Amino acid sequence: MWIQLLIDMLGLGTFYALLTLGIALLFGILGLMNFAYGETIMAAAVVLLMLKDSPWWVSWPLAIIVGIVVSVLTERVAFRSLRGADPVTLMIASFAVSSALQAIARMTALPKVQGVPPQPFLQQSFTVLGARISMLQVLTLVLSAAVIALLAIVMQKTSLGMQLRAAAEDFEMAKVLGVRGSFVIMSAFAITGAIAAISAIVIVAKQGAVGAEMGLQPLLIGVVGAVIGGMRSLKGAALGGLLLGMASVLLETFLPTDLIAFRDAFLYTAVIGVLVIRPQGLLAGVKVRVS
Repeated sequence: MWIQLLIDMLGLGTFYALLTLGIALLFGILGLMNFAYGETIMAAAVVLLMLKDSPWWVSWPLAIIVGIVVSVLTERVAFRSLRGADPVTLMIASFAVSSALQAIARMTALPKVQGVPPQPFLQQSFTVLGARISMLQVLTLVLSAAVIALLAIVMQKTSLGMQLRAAAEDFEMAKVLGVRGSFVIMSAFAITGAIAAISAIVIVAKQGAVGAEMGLQPLLIGVVGAVIGGMRSLKGAALGGLLLGMASVLLETFLPTDLIAFRDAFLYTAVIGVLVIRPQGLLAGVKVRVS
């Protein structure tokens, strides 16, 4: 039981951590709460729907490419001209982009929820020390952990990562010191798009369905996890997502059967308690503003 519980906690925790990074990365640099993040997930999921009969090595890379393209296009079309705007204006713009993408999806590819059969290898499972582990659990844990590790390497070891960190600390000073603002912001949107697409792969594999509003729950998880950890700290956001996922599994495991339906109520009550004690987040970063 305990091995199974640990695997479930790590799997969901790392996945939630991945979702929070897509929110925190843009907020740290632009001060943008990107409510269109869920629709980027949905756009990548549409590719998985359209290529549901294709092998994973065809559909998954194409979904990631589409996620990146959609994310970069939203920056070019909606947010580039608003870089000097106040946070409320940016938030309203992101709501508008989110609503537009949902409307386009409903009018074209997703008039209703549609099923996507899982890849055959994800239906397999094996036993480790008495714990039954599915390939879907392995995919969720390995893929999420690998992306988080890769992002950490990029942020710490590359020139792009150094520019992203500098922009998050003080965008104007970073530009004075030679950081290319447009390139850094476009790169941040591209990374966010890739994270959203990889999240879509996991979500579609878990749910087996694609709908126009499927991005709402991942968006909520990403925002809440990032707020818990600290919106301007990538490490804090990842920690917040990890704790949120692990707490969700613990509640589902140990709550009495008649209370499991109220799991989210217990979970978000605990979140409120954490924010009352630590309103800036567990690992608060430096407050910045892009103008």
